Amino acid sequence: MKLKQPKVTLCALALAGATLNMTSCMDNNKNPFYSEYDTPHQTVPFDKIKLEHYEPAIMEGIKQHAAEVEAIINNPDEPTFENTIVALEYAGDLLDRVLTVFFTLNSAETSDEMQALAQKLSPVLTEHSNNISLNEKLFARVKAVYESTDMSTLTTEQQRLLQKNYDSFARSGANLNDEDKAKYRELTTELSQATLAFGQNTLKATNNYALNVTDSTRLKGLPESVLEAAAQTAKEKGHEGWTFTLHAPSYSPLMMYCEDRDLRHELYMAYNTQCVQSNDYNNEELVKKIVNLRLAIAQLLGYESHADYVLENRMAENAANVNNLLDELLVAYLPAAKEEVKAVQEMAARTEGKDFELMPWDWSFYSEKLRVEKYSLNDEMVRPYFKLENVTDGVFGLATRLYGITFVENKDIPVYHPDVKAYDVLDKDGSYLAVIYTDFFPRAGKRSGAWMTSFKEQYVKDGVDSRPHVTITMNFTKPTESKPALLTQDEVETFLHEFGHALHGIFSATTYPSMGGTNVYRDFVELPSQLMENFLPKKEFLATFAYHYETGELIPDELIERIVRAQNYNAAYLCIRQLSLGILDMAWYSRTTPFEGDVLAYEQEAWKSTQLLPSAQGTNMTTHFGHIMSGGYSAGYYSYKWSEMLDADAFSLFEEKGIYNEEVATSFRENILEKGCSEHPKELYRRFRGQDATIDALMKRDGIK
Repeated sequence: MKLKQPKVTLCALALAGATLNMTSCMDNNKNPFYSEYDTPHQTVPFDKIKLEHYEPAIMEGIKQHAAEVEAIINNPDEPTFENTIVALEYAGDLLDRVLTVFFTLNSAETSDEMQALAQKLSPVLTEHSNNISLNEKLFARVKAVYESTDMSTLTTEQQRLLQKNYDSFARSGANLNDEDKAKYRELTTELSQATLAFGQNTLKATNNYALNVTDSTRLKGLPESVLEAAAQTAKEKGHEGWTFTLHAPSYSPLMMYCEDRDLRHELYMAYNTQCVQSNDYNNEELVKKIVNLRLAIAQLLGYESHADYVLENRMAENAANVNNLLDELLVAYLPAAKEEVKAVQEMAARTEGKDFELMPWDWSFYSEKLRVEKYSLNDEMVRPYFKLENVTDGVFGLATRLYGITFVENKDIPVYHPDVKAYDVLDKDGSYLAVIYTDFFPRAGKRSGAWMTSFKEQYVKDGVDSRPHVTITMNFTKPTESKPALLTQDEVETFLHEFGHALHGIFSATTYPSMGGTNVYRDFVELPSQLMENFLPKKEFLATFAYHYETGELIPDELIERIVRAQNYNAAYLCIRQLSLGILDMAWYSRTTPFEGDVLAYEQEAWKSTQLLPSAQGTNMTTHFGHIMSGGYSAGYYSYKWSEMLDADAFSLFEEKGIYNEEVATSFRENILEKGCSEHPKELYRRFRGQDATIDALMKRDGIK
């Protein structure tokens, strides 16, 4: 998944409210944010930034931004595209630079002090954002440009920037009366506080759990590499034996390989009761608050539901189209998913007895056993061929093969943690294209999951093409004392996914920063990332990097064949799992009345049509479902399936012409990756593919059709 703090010029921040003293702090000349960065490519000087620098720089940024907005309002000239829309686009530069660093590190390298500062500053930022979006004089100028400009005099990108600005003000309450504007301020402030608290509770709940095992007999079935990693985690935490956490590289292998059912049950329940237990991290009331606040804001703005508000600016356009896609996929995939579950149940019954009931904590274990039985394949067979350094070369090399770009590590670029590396990205003619940072391993200050974001967007100003700085962040299997970082197939796929997002940022070729890179509709943004996943099982790709970390042997053709044959294993089950999350999301945000019921019961009812295994009492997804509660995917989780429909259809052209076909790759770069949201995504996709996408290619790829 992509994480990006929105530009405060255009939309309310996902933050919250009480006022601080907005005095100038420019006298602190030691603050690195106040001067031009003296670093390669003017990258962020992480080695100079300290926690105490953020607050004064944010306050000064707010002051400067407010002054810039006042200058636009008080301009005696008639409102024009240049003196109003473009001026707004570049207003708030200092604030943008500080917030981009602050919020990115608050996800990747946070601390209790940083989270407390986020809580302290969020009300100020929400108030500042509202002061802009609800400013009547400013909106009057934007509206005057919108209504008086001859669109034929603007480029397509300029037309869309103008429309985006006008819509952003209207969708942020600019057309409300004074009483409703005051209500809007109140609601957005509360929402910002609630979403921030939700995310912090989730991070703390994840970090504060550890399952420690001292009896080695209970860990039967776990591969040596997993045991070694768990022993290292125990050592780091001051425990004896082996320690498992809720982070994916620790959680998933135990669920997949551990023969001790009670241990699987214990870890499963810990993961799936995050933020629903009776402790300080319980998110049930926050869920109600977030859902109801989003509904109240949407209805205040004239929409029936939050989903109606969100989907107005999406490829899907409305809830009916979203539900049609989800229903179409559910009908197509459910029969096959039930057969897949039946096959795993039969495998379990052969092992445990005919009366054995397959429970959720059994799924990974027995489905993995069946996969090994059918395809003679498991993660531990391929892991030795997926040494992280080699995978990195392979993923970067894929971009070289497709687009001619190269990556050169630049150790002079400051980084925010020793695990992080920075690279110069050079175009095929050798010219500088971008900077990319990689951050691979879990740690206490990093939230779970994987994401891409930007420290700097691409734009063209005064004839100069200012290139982007992007970062990809993951939580991969760490190296141990005796082995390098050896990835699972899923982790390699995640790398490709986030790298696809990075390419979207790297290749950006727009004029205005808010129009380029990944600043596109949420249900279009996953196309470049998911397209890259298609390369993983291809022999031509694997042969470029998959060498055994000890022997140097290239991954055998026979093992590749097994990977290919297993490609669609349980594809229907996985599709239904994604549909369940999309349906749950729409259930929360298609509501037209406030929610006052039981969160756990509502979830069970909402997604019951997609549940293929018995539910475990007391478990809940919603209370730690950061994507839809605090991560920007509210009424948007369907986007993964929507984009999957697009990526399957798009990659079918690569397969038809050759997966390294230069003509197809160039077309994808020029029509998709470079364009950002400078044109409507439907037009961009049609220009690349020559047709609209349907689910046919997806069903064919998944073996359903």
